[in-house]
Formats: sequence, C-alpha cells, structure tokens
Amino acid sequence: MRTFDGLRLHVAAYGPEGAPVTVVLAHCWTADSEDWHYQVRDLLARFGHGIRILTWDLRGHGCSDPAPERACTIENLARDLGDLVDAYAPHGRLVIAGHSIGGMTMTALPQVRPDLVDRIAGLLFVATSSGRLDTVTLGLPEVGPTVRGSLPFVLAARARLLTRRTRRRSPSLERTVVNRLLFGDRLRLRDAGLVVDQLVRCPPATMAGFYRDFLRHERTAGLAAYDAIPTRVLVGDADRLTPPEHARRIAGAIRGARLLVAPGAGHMLPLERDELVSEQLIELVEDALAQAALAA
Repeated sequence: MRTFDGLRLHVAAYGPEGAPVTVVLAHCWTADSEDWHYQVRDLLARFGHGIRILTWDLRGHGCSDPAPERACTIENLARDLGDLVDAYAPHGRLVIAGHSIGGMTMTALPQVRPDLVDRIAGLLFVATSSGRLDTVTLGLPEVGPTVRGSLPFVLAARARLLTRRTRRRSPSLERTVVNRLLFGDRLRLRDAGLVVDQLVRCPPATMAGFYRDFLRHERTAGLAAYDAIPTRVLVGDADRLTPPEHARRIAGAIRGARLLVAPGAGHMLPLERDELVSEQLIELVEDALAQAALAA
C-alpha cells in the first residue's frame, strides 16, 4: 500500500476481508513483520480463516520503502496503521498488538485516529513504552545513558560506511547488541540470527530518525481513551530497552488493563516467549469474536 506521503509499505493479509475480527500486528524498531511469525502461525492454527490477520513492515523497515529521517516518527506510524486498517479491514472488530515501537504506535492512535478506538475489542502492548525513554539506562546506571544515546548513531554510521553484504558477513556489533541488550536468558540461535539479520538490513535513517523521536515520545495521558477495552501489557523482567516500570505506567493508565511480567525475558518477547504472547493474543481474539457474535 501507499502511505499518505508516498512510501510503499509491504503488507501481508491472511483471511477474508469480511471476517468479524481483524488482528493487527505492529513490529519492533529495526525489525520487520517476521517479528510476529510465531504468533501468525499460532493464530492461523487456532482460528484458520475465521479471522483476518494483518502484518506489515513499518515505514523504513524490512521490504517497505526507506523513509527520510524527518518522516521517521511515531505519529506517522499511527497514521500508517490507520490507513492500513482503512484499506484492508474497513469493517469489524479490531485486536491490535504492538511490540516496542509498534506499541508506541498504539499509544499515538487515540490522538491520530480517534475514530478507530470504538472498533477496538482488544489491545496487547508488548515490551513497549508510553514515554520517558530518555531515562532508560540499559541496566548500566553509570554508562547506560551514554551508550543509549550513542549506539543508534554508531549503528547508523556503520550502515552508511559498510555495505549490507559486508555487515552480514561480519555482524560483530549487531550480534553484540542483540545478544547482550535485546534477549533475556532463553536465547534460541534461530531467533537471535533473525534479529541480527533484521538489524543489518535496517536503513541508517530509520535508526537515527526514530531514536530522536523516541526522546520526544510521551503519550501516557492519552491512554485513558482505551479505558474498559480488554488490555494486556507484557514485559520481561530483564528488558533493558523498555523496563518493567514502563509497562506499569501503561497498565496504570488504562482502566482494567492486566500486567504480566515474564521472568528472565528480555525485549524480544514475541520470539523468546512466543507461547505467552500467542496465548494472550488468542484470549483477546476469542473475547472479540464473542463480542462480535453478540452484536450480530
């Protein structure tokens, strides 16, 4: 699909457009829609074509067009999400899940597309934040802020100076970031390899542009728009990028939200705790289908 500012987004749609419930899955910063491949598998196994599933590579990520640095904002991601729903799921209930920057996109939706809120029957915030990202120390109180502030630009400079082929052949920095900062205590090599490859393929403008926007991100107050919508907030207790206190802020800002903390897990919950994430999604979808049946 085309965005409002002319970028092409790579979209995958599963199930019929007329399904009563559509699950919308927004992935992590520097990743792509493969972030959710376990959940797509589990949703299809459980519901088949009884629901619709939408995944897409966010602007500047994966197979979508590279985005100019100035266009890499959470507000634009929320606008893209709304346009995606208009194009591929114009009717029916919505269950929206967001991991990391995907969850930040969800926090901006009430302001950018308030008309969609009434259609939402379930929300899943996964390892994400509604603000105060400038306080994250990466678990390193003494040097964490310095590392946090420089690392995205170091990765972006490496992406500008070295070809993708060179970085893929010797992804030393990317592998260190993935192994030490993104995953917790159950690291599966295939998952780590996927994330390393996603990081290698991420354009430098995406790394730098969204990082600058993270520092301005503060949308906790707007989460009250989701009051009474069934909401789950998941976080790993070893998450260095969006620590548990960020999940608590989200859960505390939405009336009735349920917080779940995964022991030993890091930031990549859809991969490292795939069963937990799929279980929560399936429960939300089952509730949404029941709501749709009652309204029919």
